[in-house]
Amino acid sequence: MGPDDDILVDPARTTELGQPVGRDSSLTSREGDQWPIGGGCAWVWYSYDPALNHVFYGTLEGYLKAVDARNGRELYRLKTPSGIVGNVTAYMHGGRQYVAVLLGIGGWAGIGLAAGLTDPADGSGAVGVYAALSQSTAPGGQLTVFTLPE
Repeated sequence: MGPDDDILVDPARTTELGQPVGRDSSLTSREGDQWPIGGGCAWVWYSYDPALNHVFYGTLEGYLKAVDARNGRELYRLKTPSGIVGNVTAYMHGGRQYVAVLLGIGGWAGIGLAAGLTDPADGSGAVGVYAALSQSTAPGGQLTVFTLPE
């Protein structure tokens, strides 16, 4: 993915399977109300909390962000020790609202970070646009859970 200025978030989570191509089908989620989320490089996984009408998502730089599902306005952010490529989970327990997220950069984005590579050509080109990640985040492997303010 590129900078999340290019990513559209669809709080209604509407999806549609495109026309089959061979045995695979394409998946598109660019329908309904959408808005650019902006502010760095984000993965496309997010969590919608209908009770609060918030959308939570993480960035490769290690920010967990909450935005208003009606207009995309950022409500708050939390800097975590590592980048976030996984899903954010929002849940209720004992009358309190919690948010949980696994931290850590893996897969294609994490190759260079895990190996300490900084040249975009390193790792057979796998480092590419992620070469600068070491300046803003670290490898992870942590579960972060917190309550939301009342």
